[in-house]
Amino acid sequence: QVQLVESGGGLVQTGDSLRLSCTISGGKARDYNMGWFRQAPGKEREFVAAINFGRSTFYYADAVNGRFIVSRDNRKSAAYLQMYNLKPEDTAVYFCAAQWWTTADQQMRIDSAYTDWGQGTQVTVSP
Repeated sequence: QVQLVESGGGLVQTGDSLRLSCTISGGKARDYNMGWFRQAPGKEREFVAAINFGRSTFYYADAVNGRFIVSRDNRKSAAYLQMYNLKPEDTAVYFCAAQWWTTADQQMRIDSAYTDWGQGTQVTVSP
């Protein structure tokens, strides 16, 4: 099991950019696919983006496709979510999550397929 800590959230205005970071400890970053999820008050947790262990497979939710970029640096044991052109509907707590690298690609968009989660970081986008 690995430990994940998100950072980089904050209060921004519509159209602004923000970069979220997720540090990984207790294991080797290269052993895990990494996903980003978010949850707004009263809403179900939803998939945002994911990147596999070798940076060869990417997934994005339709709501963020073209605006968000997921990346990672295994040597630095970190994953990132670069967010551009933020909208009020992006307001949520953002979580990073990890799953073992052999997990099937189609499971990278499924929250129940992830075994380790960070505590979350708040992103608030004002109109």
